[in-house]
Amino acid sequence: MASAPTRLRQIALVTDDLERARHQITHVIGTEVIFEDPEVAQFGLKNFLGDVVPLGGEIIEIVSPIKDGTTAGRLLEKRGEGGYMIIMQTEDAKKRREYIEDKGLSKVIWGYEHDDVTCVQYHPRGLKGGMMPELDSHAPSNHNAAPLQTRFSPWHACGSDYDTYSAGMKRVSHLSLEGCVLRLAPGDVGHEAAARQWEEIFGVARSRDLLAFTNARLGFVSGREGIKEGLLSITVGVRGKDRLHGILDRASKEGLCGDGWINMCGIRWYFVLTGYDGTKVKL
Repeated sequence: MASAPTRLRQIALVTDDLERARHQITHVIGTEVIFEDPEVAQFGLKNFLGDVVPLGGEIIEIVSPIKDGTTAGRLLEKRGEGGYMIIMQTEDAKKRREYIEDKGLSKVIWGYEHDDVTCVQYHPRGLKGGMMPELDSHAPSNHNAAPLQTRFSPWHACGSDYDTYSAGMKRVSHLSLEGCVLRLAPGDVGHEAAARQWEEIFGVARSRDLLAFTNARLGFVSGREGIKEGLLSITVGVRGKDRLHGILDRASKEGLCGDGWINMCGIRWYFVLTGYDGTKVKL
């Protein structure tokens, strides 16, 4: 099955201190919470969804377990706070699911179809990069004619009040999700093999050892002994020098600055100047 245009729409992080994570991310980046999802209670989680790096029309989600035995809780115990899920948006998630199941490429662990939405979560076992993948789609409609191409198109994970959450996205339209990097398992140095695997399973176009989403890039770095695989970093574009300097200044005052990155929720955040005030940088 050929690759199809695919958008990196959402990255989920897991933490054991939701209030701290919410404060750091919203304060440092200068954003807001646009939706709190009551449905995640079925998974034993509390979360907030928002244009937390927003990343304009893209989403950063933070989840925190409130009971034992959840997938997110086991992940926290295993490797601490950090990356949890990569949520992608394609043209036809149902068709891709049929292909994945027919070829035995991955196991579906949860999903639903409702109105124009198809949502499918896959088991991360055997997938390089240590993140749980989700591949969703919105069927084109009169109010959502180009789901992949329209920056602030509806997104089911933000609830049903499009006017409210899209207004929040547009308030941070100066931010954009540029990409992320996943660390491979210890001993694994196969960057291109990792990209090929994601390309084959989920249909994301590949450029050598990078996944070429319509809006961002996803790369891999070699595994290291003693360090678990998983999300290493997120890169965010910022339009405007003053806004970029504001982010860096707030991070410095919070004591979150590392060697060229900002440390929040167990991962490295890189901020790059985009638009008229600088050259847009991809991974």
